[in-house]
Amino acid sequence: MGLTSTAKRGIERVPALARLARRTRNRWSRYGFADAYLRGLHGIEIGGSAHNPFRLNTINVDRDDAMDSVYKREEIAMVGRALPVDVVANGTQLPFEDKSWDFVLASHVIEHFFDPIGALLEWQRVARRFIFLVVPHPDRTFDRGRPPTSLDELQERHRMALAGEGEEELGHRHFSRWTCENFVAMCDAIGLGVVATEDPDRKRGNGFAVVIET
Repeated sequence: MGLTSTAKRGIERVPALARLARRTRNRWSRYGFADAYLRGLHGIEIGGSAHNPFRLNTINVDRDDAMDSVYKREEIAMVGRALPVDVVANGTQLPFEDKSWDFVLASHVIEHFFDPIGALLEWQRVARRFIFLVVPHPDRTFDRGRPPTSLDELQERHRMALAGEGEEELGHRHFSRWTCENFVAMCDAIGLGVVATEDPDRKRGNGFAVVIET
């Protein structure tokens, strides 16, 4: 006996529902890859959000503490609340002394910086042990079909920013795109040592994770 069209649609939906369940479960459960390096340490998170918690010992640093920004409205729409901002600061100019925190954590943030090299070097200055990043992969986001940003362009933007000619990070715009391999190559080029990667990441699944030892 053949299946009805309704039954067929239900069966076809199972893989998609299973993927959604995995993403939801991973978003709210502990992230083992991050825990392996960061649990028990004290750090800062750049642009932390209530709908993407890491459950680590961190303070939240963001460029403003307005609860009606586009990001905070998104948090509230998704989970009914927004993560408070503990320190207001530009991510490329942190108000902390050298090596004053065990780690810097940033998830789905670095692509919003005009000068990601400058941001990484600033986070290296502040972090005693690790920089932990989750970065969206262009093939798994709305950047699908757009090529990775070249190292030459990223280095030129860094030179522009040092000369005071760069732009600030702007809303939802992704200034840069990387594959995991491209990102590791950029880190190598600026002298940052990547000690581990996870591709795809098991936190949200639409990017990759990178651990930099400082």
